[in-house]
Amino acid sequence: MQTQSKFRLLVVRLGAMGDILHALPAVTALRMAHPEWVIDWVVEPQWRVLLAAEGSRGRVSGVRPGQSRTKDPLNNQPLVDRLHFAATKKWRKAPLKLQTLHEILSLRKALRSCEYDAVIDLQGAVRSAVVGRMAGCRRLIGEAEPREQAAAWLFSQTVRTRGAHVIEQDLEVASAIAGDELEPVRPWLPVDQVAEAWADTILPPTSRQPVVLINPGAGWGAKRWPVDRYAVVAQGLAERGLRVLVNAGPGEEALAQAVVEQSGCAAIPAFCSLAQLIALTRRIALGIAGDTGPLHLACALGRPVVGIYGPTDPSRNGPFGSRFRVLRSPESRRDHTRRAEPEAGLLTIAPEAVLQAALELLYPETAAEISL
Repeated sequence: MQTQSKFRLLVVRLGAMGDILHALPAVTALRMAHPEWVIDWVVEPQWRVLLAAEGSRGRVSGVRPGQSRTKDPLNNQPLVDRLHFAATKKWRKAPLKLQTLHEILSLRKALRSCEYDAVIDLQGAVRSAVVGRMAGCRRLIGEAEPREQAAAWLFSQTVRTRGAHVIEQDLEVASAIAGDELEPVRPWLPVDQVAEAWADTILPPTSRQPVVLINPGAGWGAKRWPVDRYAVVAQGLAERGLRVLVNAGPGEEALAQAVVEQSGCAAIPAFCSLAQLIALTRRIALGIAGDTGPLHLACALGRPVVGIYGPTDPSRNGPFGSRFRVLRSPESRRDHTRRAEPEAGLLTIAPEAVLQAALELLYPETAAEISL
């Protein structure tokens, strides 16, 4: 057995985008408290750019990266030392394929070779707990009441969390590793220089026109505010001299295009990769979206946001760590049923209310005078 001189931690948070972004403040706080630790992460392959820029050769240990957009290579992979990939969604579709078995065994071998001192599961699902167990570490830490209760049976140590927001809950779980009292911090995200150069062509640094980024998509239909209402908001912002971009994730491009068309092209489509979206979001004055990854990305980057919420609870999954306004009807109740149609309470939110909230965030010094 090799001699270990550093504490070695494995983070398990496989996906999705918003959930990884919610886990980042806790892991960033751990990194800041323990810069000498080896911290690795298991993630679904499609989300790697949230942790490492394309072409990154790994983290430079013991050094905190700069917080601005620079050419400093320390920004390419600022948080974790090594990434492991678990394509669990692909594996579930073809569980009996030899390729699936090969990938699972390869991951198990790689995890065990690292000889971790602790594994922290910030997902709380059975599949994430199983991946954590694959590391062969005696210490697997998770919430006492995880998202999937069966996962708790696989943990060797559980933490009873008290925080309302999932970011606060993750911090409590992370604090249990070394007895820290961790506080929320702005997470470190990688800087992809190619994506940054692309973003400069879309939003030149010399431009003084404030930019608002709208994302009309969401994980399922019940969370999606109607596109015609986003179009009204886009038109109202454009009439006040703002540049409005509309972005959508894979498979949701039609939603963004509908906003563009119904706003009379007051909004401009911004279809891009995730790395480019990170670079673009660094440059915006405001983000507007429902409970979806791009909203949480804007928060992680310290940008003000307007969150439009329906069946999901903003006290647990809402904006955190930046200036924000959340609009949610008192009629809405927490419900994660994957319905296709917008939730009834969501439909009570008028475009004028969203536009008012946006203008108050954009121009706080004159907020009291703003009335639509």
